[in-house]
Amino acid sequence: MALAKTIASIYDRATDLKSFDQTKSGVQGLVDAGIKQVPRIFINQWKSIRKTSNSLELPVVDLGSTDRALTIEKIRMASEKMGFFQVVNHGIPLSVMNEALQGVRRFHEQDVEIKKRFYTRDASRPVVYNSNFDLYTSPTANWRDTFFSFMAPSPPPPEELPEVCRDIQIEYSNQVLKLGGLLFRLISEALGLKPSYLGDLDCDKGLAFFGHCYPACPQPDLTMGTTKHTDTGFLTVLLQDDIGGLQILHQNQWVDVPPTPGALVINIGDLLQMMSNDKLKSVEHRVVANEKGPRVRVFSAAR
Repeated sequence: MALAKTIASIYDRATDLKSFDQTKSGVQGLVDAGIKQVPRIFINQWKSIRKTSNSLELPVVDLGSTDRALTIEKIRMASEKMGFFQVVNHGIPLSVMNEALQGVRRFHEQDVEIKKRFYTRDASRPVVYNSNFDLYTSPTANWRDTFFSFMAPSPPPPEELPEVCRDIQIEYSNQVLKLGGLLFRLISEALGLKPSYLGDLDCDKGLAFFGHCYPACPQPDLTMGTTKHTDTGFLTVLLQDDIGGLQILHQNQWVDVPPTPGALVINIGDLLQMMSNDKLKSVEHRVVANEKGPRVRVFSAAR
């Protein structure tokens, strides 16, 4: 027992973090190397993470409905009570959504030497690819690799975006910007304000594109895909693949949010909660690790 405590006390986490980071191959690199155990830097401080067996169907808002008043009321209720809702008939073709997911998958599955060209911890770069933006500051690393770009209001030159997903990254981002404009008008009305209120404050002008990859995990009960958090921006548009993994904190318990084909998940961010004087709720959520994978998702944040 004494020996175990001594070994634990001299564990050099900083060295392990640096060694992992310097591979520039992320979590996917660990999986490709055939690891059977989760490295210590990824093990959650609670050691075993209790996964929920409960699921929750988010409110569905039909943006194609001719009853605008009902649409606004559904958004208001969902944003005030849950902070999350789904939208259907949102104007983004299913083919574009599927290609966006495939584009993210292509990026993460391409040759590691090509991906390394984008690997950086300099957030000012046109494209940032790494594993865990907060690798050196968070208590536990997440089982996730990500690339991101700010696509509005000043997107990178197209030639600086990854070739394997360049066209769809631009197309999908343009589609989400249009959807965001509509959502901000509806949310403005849900707050009892004129439709252009949030748009006039430029809430719909900025957009960040995140392409997440959650590789298959050999010990999913020991780590997380993404630890609990709230989103810092105004609004988030989430496109999940069919494996899912999203959980939200609802009535003090974690509940699964199963993917709905063709739907996009919308959630309120911290800035919008603040601007609404806490009327709208920015709710904690997380992504669980899974033996299945790799899972991909596109996270678009209005900020």
